[in-house]
Amino acid sequence: MKKASLHNLGCKVNAYETEAMQEMLEQAGYEIVPFKEGADVYVINTCTVTNIADRKSRQMLHRARKLNPEAVVVAAGCYVQAQGEHGIDPCIDIVIGNNHKKDLVRILREYEENRRKDRLDGQRKEKDGTHAAGEIGDINRTKEYESLHLTRTGEHTRAYIKVQDGCNQFCTYCIIPYARGRVRSREMQDVEQEVRALAANGYQEVVLTGIHLSSYGIDFDGRRHLLDLIRAVHEIEGIRRIRLGSLEPGIVTEEFAETLASMPKICPHFHLSLQSGCDAVLKRMNRKYTSEEYYEKCRILRKYFDDPALTTDVIVGFPGETEEEFQESFDFVDKVDFYETHVFKYSKREGTKAASMPGQVDEQVKARRSALLIELGEKKREAYEKRFLGRTVEVLVEEDAVIDGKAVQTGHTKEYIKIALDSEENLRNCIVNVQIDNDSQIIH
Repeated sequence: MKKASLHNLGCKVNAYETEAMQEMLEQAGYEIVPFKEGADVYVINTCTVTNIADRKSRQMLHRARKLNPEAVVVAAGCYVQAQGEHGIDPCIDIVIGNNHKKDLVRILREYEENRRKDRLDGQRKEKDGTHAAGEIGDINRTKEYESLHLTRTGEHTRAYIKVQDGCNQFCTYCIIPYARGRVRSREMQDVEQEVRALAANGYQEVVLTGIHLSSYGIDFDGRRHLLDLIRAVHEIEGIRRIRLGSLEPGIVTEEFAETLASMPKICPHFHLSLQSGCDAVLKRMNRKYTSEEYYEKCRILRKYFDDPALTTDVIVGFPGETEEEFQESFDFVDKVDFYETHVFKYSKREGTKAASMPGQVDEQVKARRSALLIELGEKKREAYEKRFLGRTVEVLVEEDAVIDGKAVQTGHTKEYIKIALDSEENLRNCIVNVQIDNDSQIIH
């Protein structure tokens, strides 16, 4: 039996695709082994969101080659899609672009057959760094949603479900529309079928995710259909929680929030992408809202949900960001009062408009601004979690852990606060009510 090892880089969509490729390999008879020495095939699902992500992708590919020089090294996903036919690393045997991951087993089989023929013919072909087997299509022209499926995931209680691919936004700092193509949505019946299978296998929580989740369905008829999809998933027996991936502020309307609030399975945990609290920077980023419009979306969510967890992403040091613009963004984050703020220092990404913008910010300035915003975010997180002291919350128990030398079980509330439970009973994959009596029950 051949052995295969997989490694994922990047977002939850990538993670879903990696697990789907693992299932395909298992069904084809491969034994899945850890990412160590001894595998016959190494599959790295790459990321290209930043230059750092590119570097990490290259490092993992070279690591795979060192682990077994005779193995087949497969580079899949965004990094190779963005690279195209240029700069293919000589350590790579097979490249698989986005929308071709479903063909992994066939591509591997064809590669092995060709390699056997070459051996029989007595040929030795040295890779010259410009050619590799596999398929990279023109992702910017395809309208096909790639069909991938899961019956189980690496997590034992929560399942991430990819329902959408691609992005039409073209933010000036982002390479993803060029690596993932235009918006393509998964048929609703296909999503329902997968969720039913996961529910039958014991999963109680699903997370709907995509490259630009808010755009789900616009390729069907020009209208958003995310709310319709959520309604359909909500009806599936066995699923007790529905969590949403990152949302764009524009999708949040009175109707959207009120409808979600009427569904008891919806988790009041909303990640609304911000990127900057300064209108001038938002305009340079080509974001489609102002800070005032964003704040109104947060107000709507808080109107219909009791103390929801609002989380966000913020970029500091975007080209041209002055001290005054940073302070404006800082003050806005302070005003919104997020549960969690994920702070990123702007990273120049070749191939994007922002890479050639004037006013590139010094790295030391970025680091200082990042530290200030991270400190603010920590204070906000602590304040939000303290509001739950004395409350009884619903926790989905997920795993065993040892904290301060004590064996506990851990899980998450609907708001995604991580809780430690002291119980001798095995509660894994159970939803239990827990009163939070002190800070020590909340895991940071």
